[in-house]
Amino acid sequence: MSFALGKKLGMTRFFDESGNHVPVTLVEVGPCWITQIKTVPNDGYNAIQIGYQKTKEKSLNKPRLGHLKKSGTEPVRHLKEFRIDDLGDHKQGDVLGADRFEAGQSLTITGYSKGRGFAGVFKRYGFHGPNASHGSHEVKRHGGAIGAHTDPGKVWKGQKMAGHMGNARVTVKNLSVMKVIPEHNLVLIKGAVPGARNSLLEIVLSQR
Repeated sequence: MSFALGKKLGMTRFFDESGNHVPVTLVEVGPCWITQIKTVPNDGYNAIQIGYQKTKEKSLNKPRLGHLKKSGTEPVRHLKEFRIDDLGDHKQGDVLGADRFEAGQSLTITGYSKGRGFAGVFKRYGFHGPNASHGSHEVKRHGGAIGAHTDPGKVWKGQKMAGHMGNARVTVKNLSVMKVIPEHNLVLIKGAVPGARNSLLEIVLSQR
């Protein structure tokens, strides 16, 4: 099982061997450092924890610094744990990069969608609103009545209303790898992936 952390750099175009134009997302994969290996005897399950994006020591608290020094890795900003069945020959301090992937593979990528702030029901859910005439006034972008009848006499959970839009964890499966440039830790992925530019991505090889 191949996995890594990466950063979304943006979108561009790619021409395949047949000359077809393919929109791709440029992702910087790694370098990631293995900071901890968990095993069934010690922790109850098998997992590998990796760190990504170097940072300064003063940017981390003492528990995080102590944890990283124990594994012999440099200060990193992000830590993520991946559960796997077979630990293989991985060991603490190993570096993981884009060379773990190759063209033609399918990836599952998880990130956080772009935050849209506080949005009304028109933008958030696509409400259309009432007629602009025939007695309508002061409700042009309102969500309408939310009260029910005496029974049930409450507002149901999940009612579509104005609120925080975006900035939610999103997973997209079966994204194709178009090209890998290992010397620059770059992977070209067909289509769009969640998140804004420079946002953190969790990258896992899809299991088929």
